[in-house]
Amino acid sequence: MDSHQGRQLGVPLLQLAGVCKSYGAEPAVSSLNLSVDEGESLVLLGPSGCGKSTLLRMIAGLETPDSGHILLDGRDITALPPNHRPVNMMFQSYALFPHLSVRDNIAFGLRRERLPASEIAVRTAEAMAMLEIESFATRKPHQLSGGQQQRVALARALVKRPRMLLLDEPLGALDKRLRQQTQAELRKLNRQTGITFVFVTHDNDEAMALADRIAVMDHGRFRQLDAPRRIYDRPIDRFVASLMAETNLFNAAVESGSGGLVTARSGILRLHYSADAERPTRNGRQELSLRPEQIEISREPLETVANAATGIVADIDYIGDMTGISVRLDDGQVLKASQLNALHEPLLELDQQVWLNWEADALVPLRSQE
Repeated sequence: MDSHQGRQLGVPLLQLAGVCKSYGAEPAVSSLNLSVDEGESLVLLGPSGCGKSTLLRMIAGLETPDSGHILLDGRDITALPPNHRPVNMMFQSYALFPHLSVRDNIAFGLRRERLPASEIAVRTAEAMAMLEIESFATRKPHQLSGGQQQRVALARALVKRPRMLLLDEPLGALDKRLRQQTQAELRKLNRQTGITFVFVTHDNDEAMALADRIAVMDHGRFRQLDAPRRIYDRPIDRFVASLMAETNLFNAAVESGSGGLVTARSGILRLHYSADAERPTRNGRQELSLRPEQIEISREPLETVANAATGIVADIDYIGDMTGISVRLDDGQVLKASQLNALHEPLLELDQQVWLNWEADALVPLRSQE
């Protein structure tokens, strides 16, 4: 499946330049700039109403920007109708034709293009083989499970050999096990076909499983655009930190700094962390993020770590492979820690005194949102 035909070397496949869209007085997308490379898997992540689906629909040609430009291979396609764009969009509903068989659903778009019957047959068979759905080629959509319907919808999108596949919350209707299985299949398809994938989701775990890069959106703007690990480990601000996973947040008063190490105070906690020139203090204060899994819990104080605190176990949350522990400090602050059950014996009890320990690099400075 050749997705590189007509490719201009050195030019991103997709470029957005100052794209804006409002509904009445309410801005949905605000002056966005973005470049997406050929074969990349990009995920637009954010809460409902942040503008991610509107952005996807503008790329597809289903919405028109109020201003700005959308370019494909350097060619301005802003005013190009959807049916003239080498882009396919897959919706959560799948939108299969109930009266057509699986094979005919997949072949429908090719028939509309009036391709030769022999080519339609070959491409339809290739798509069904790729998605492993040959065994139910003659079934109707109502005879399929949700996961099978989704594969048919994917095959129908891929059979037209688009340059780019746009997927709007494609896994939302699936249960957790099938969702995880399908995530792996989508990544395999992305690598196998070389087609550029752009996903929309509000699920942070799904975003990290699917993406080469994640664009975190909020109120029509990008908060952070980076690789999944970078966004998880080095979130830009408290919005991104909290969106990606549970975290402990501090708004600490800076006391001193020396040799790249900063000391700050939050309640009774004295925090030592590595300075970041791109995330400076504001009015003598620094927002910090500390992931629960970065905290080591001990029944005795440790002397070799940069940060330590003691408190009482307030809550224990067993969730299979992990256990979440909430520890209340003497000043009422509650810190959340987590540990892998395979590596730790479940020896903690409610109201037990414990020590919390973490390294300076575990505390991530955040940019102030004020």
